[in-house]
Amino acid sequence: MPSIWNNKITVSVFGEQDSSSMGVMIGNLPVGEYIDPERITKFMRRMMIPSDGSPAPKPPALRIISGISGDRTTGEPLCVIMQKSGECLTEERKSTVIFPVRGNADYTGTARFRSFSELAEEERYSERISAPLCLAGAICGQILERRRIYTGAHIAQLHNIRDNPFDPVNTTRDAVLSIRNKSFPVINDRRGWLMIDDMKKASQFSETLGGIVECATVNIPTGAGSRLFSGIRNSVALALFSIPSVAGVEFGSGFRSANMTGSQHSDSVYVDGSGRTVTKTNNHGGVIGGFSSGMPLVVRTAFAPMEYRIKKRGSDEILTEPSVVPRLVVCVESAVNIAVMSCMMDYPNFCQVI
Repeated sequence: MPSIWNNKITVSVFGEQDSSSMGVMIGNLPVGEYIDPERITKFMRRMMIPSDGSPAPKPPALRIISGISGDRTTGEPLCVIMQKSGECLTEERKSTVIFPVRGNADYTGTARFRSFSELAEEERYSERISAPLCLAGAICGQILERRRIYTGAHIAQLHNIRDNPFDPVNTTRDAVLSIRNKSFPVINDRRGWLMIDDMKKASQFSETLGGIVECATVNIPTGAGSRLFSGIRNSVALALFSIPSVAGVEFGSGFRSANMTGSQHSDSVYVDGSGRTVTKTNNHGGVIGGFSSGMPLVVRTAFAPMEYRIKKRGSDEILTEPSVVPRLVVCVESAVNIAVMSCMMDYPNFCQVI
């Protein structure tokens, strides 16, 4: 199966859920970039957030095996391996009976490969893709933040409970970074408690819940990006749809634009006190014609509720966690980091060592 993002940078993921390790290889990174392994570990911990909002467990050990010398990129492909605890497929897992469910990847994967070897259990497939994706996103995020480009995400909606949205015009670095240190990734903590309670209720009734993750990137310079297939929206959407369970992606006013007139959707331009050309609203989501407008890049990603079930021999049906949306927040952030990094590679002076 193709597992390669091939743009101005290349991202190749490898490994299996039941193997002792999995990882990612990133090519065409700028030379001489300082990479902090501790920040990568801290970033990875966020994708292991429990659904009840309790502190995340310690992430697997990471090992950088190429592309780094003295904590700086060499220009060669950067390869990172996520070392797991060492156990492979246990006898208990081997005895698991998987029942393909129509409408999910276990069914379509089985139909395609005539086997349960890779895609029969979506949970394994999800982690095999999302963990290496987050590794790449953590590395790209460090390089972008050295250029003052910051990305942050939160649960905008879980089931029918909504969080406060990002300010599409005035979102700042502090606003996107403030969510990272929270045990549950929301802006309004009270809304987060309601979401946690809703997940507990869903678990009691053997239900799963979907949701929406909102992501914002600030300080992308005006003019970054490209036309047609390499535009910022195109690149971000392609990266986001690599995350399992994505049901839809929208930028700025998104689908609400269909209910607007041209005058309502148009963003008025003015020059602020710092001499920057900005807009009073941000219906365009920070991208016009494939290029950054200098306004915050705002994208929302909808996730369908997980539908599959796992059943073991001689036992009742076991349901997976009620919602994977809290753990997918960092995956969305990672995908946007990768896409923005790719779009910035040919921007003037971006690759100069800072």
